[in-house]
Amino acid sequence: KISVVIGNPPYNANQANENDNNKNREYPDIDRRIKATYIAESTAQKTKLYDMYARFFRWASDRLDANGVLAFVTNRSFIDKRTFDGFRRVVRDEFSEIYVVDLGGAVNDNAKLSGTKHNVFGIKTGVAISFMVKRQQATKDKKPARVYYVRRPEMETAEEKLSFLASHPMRALSFDEVSPDKNANWVNLTNNDFETMLPLASKETKGAKTVGKERAIFKLFSLGVVTARDEWVYGENRDVVLKKVDALVSAYNADAEKLKAETGSADLASKLDTSIKWSRATKRDLVGGVRYEVNERHVVPALYRPFCKRSLYFDARLNEMRNLTTRLFGDGGNRANKSLVLTDAGSQKPFMVQVTESVFDYHYVGAAAAAVAMPLERFSEDGQRHDNITDWALKQFTAHYVDETGKGKGARKITKEAIFHYCYAVLHDPLYREKYAQNLKREFPRIPFYAQFWQWAAWGEQLMALHIGFESVHQFALTRHDEPDTKARAAGLSPKALLKSNPAAGSITLDSETTLRGVPPEAWAYKLGNRCAIDWVLDQHKEKKPKDPTIREKFDTYRFADHKEKVIDLLARVTTVSVETVRIVEEMKGCAR
Repeated sequence: KISVVIGNPPYNANQANENDNNKNREYPDIDRRIKATYIAESTAQKTKLYDMYARFFRWASDRLDANGVLAFVTNRSFIDKRTFDGFRRVVRDEFSEIYVVDLGGAVNDNAKLSGTKHNVFGIKTGVAISFMVKRQQATKDKKPARVYYVRRPEMETAEEKLSFLASHPMRALSFDEVSPDKNANWVNLTNNDFETMLPLASKETKGAKTVGKERAIFKLFSLGVVTARDEWVYGENRDVVLKKVDALVSAYNADAEKLKAETGSADLASKLDTSIKWSRATKRDLVGGVRYEVNERHVVPALYRPFCKRSLYFDARLNEMRNLTTRLFGDGGNRANKSLVLTDAGSQKPFMVQVTESVFDYHYVGAAAAAVAMPLERFSEDGQRHDNITDWALKQFTAHYVDETGKGKGARKITKEAIFHYCYAVLHDPLYREKYAQNLKREFPRIPFYAQFWQWAAWGEQLMALHIGFESVHQFALTRHDEPDTKARAAGLSPKALLKSNPAAGSITLDSETTLRGVPPEAWAYKLGNRCAIDWVLDQHKEKKPKDPTIREKFDTYRFADHKEKVIDLLARVTTVSVETVRIVEEMKGCAR
């Protein structure tokens, strides 16, 4: 008897907008199985393993007979994403052979790809065909499954992929057998000394109950703020934010008053005021009869994207998840604390790192990516500051650099702040990033012991001063060229906002009247993820129509012309930051390691 489950499961993880009220059906039994298997074996701190295609893998695996085949066309993320490391471990235990045809087409992983041109379904999600074979005898022998893999070329078009599939039966495909490593990676395996270095952070150290069990440089780390309503709670200044939040709270309280006589939430969706942005948390509060109040003290400065500060209504009720940011920046989110913010492993963006002293957004490193921070200090629940760099880390550094620091009178003593600076410099080291690029996609960075500790610490301190103080560094001497837009002026309109960069010409076009020239080539080389610093500033100051219909109708007040001089000032300073950062990074290349 051979059982077979064949399918093309849904590709959605969750609804995009709580107002749509189109949640996936709940599957409590399957989700319990996922938690006991895929998630239990995972090292990832956040998981999408409750999405629909993972649920179908679990459902089908549990229904196969002792001999059976699972044949699915699905999202390809299970092949190489860290979120699915537990999944990869479990399926090797549950099956005998696994065959995967990787069709690629993951637009979010490669900006050069087009969904309509390179993806077999014309979507942004990469696609794979997998066959998982279960044999009763192999199960008895308890041998892990053998994994066979073949991938189509990255830039192959959808038409070419479909033609290939039509003309190549599976028996004619030439699969490579892969040898998974100890971290359950199937592809893009590494062969380096990454495992021998000090962990920057780890779940084990974060959860350790005693100091003796801490084995990473940082004790605490946290993802950024998830608001679930960015357009409502972020703004150019506190007045803009308070106006939007006041409207949001007023609408919520009106609904709460209207529904306070209701006894259940079965028909809640039809009664809600859809002019505001709902989320799971606000719906729970509504059912629970919680009343909201606006508090001006909750408006704090926050880093929304690199070199883009905004005002944020930092509030447990109107931010869907603040994660542990209150432990980094205090309960009110307004206590300065130097923190390394970097791209979380498994994100769909290149690795980047930047220091901040304030609250930061979950998508600080870019859309479809998560930002995680390691602070110099942390706050306890009673508001007291504590070191966040572990005693274990201080001991490791002190022991290693004993010859360099010396033991005699006047010897320079390594401090936790010096270690903080050192780590920041190492994470900017271009040779480190190149050598460990694949590792950084999968897990937290690890830190090596370089020669000349104090030189690297000094570089880290210099970089921090630039990146934290980007609004106050001296302006780079850009040349401003203004040519009146006579058509716009005759019509009584502001110049058309453009905000485009031209690295080849060394220029920035702000609008139909103003161009900045003299941007040096090295300024474009300072990359944070998939953009240079200058392009982050330009992107975040463009005029964009709000997606939320109520914001679009009532609060669409941003006009570039009102902020033009401020943006010109910021661009001149960020150019200085970029040039100086590149200079320091170039110095690193010639330093002994």
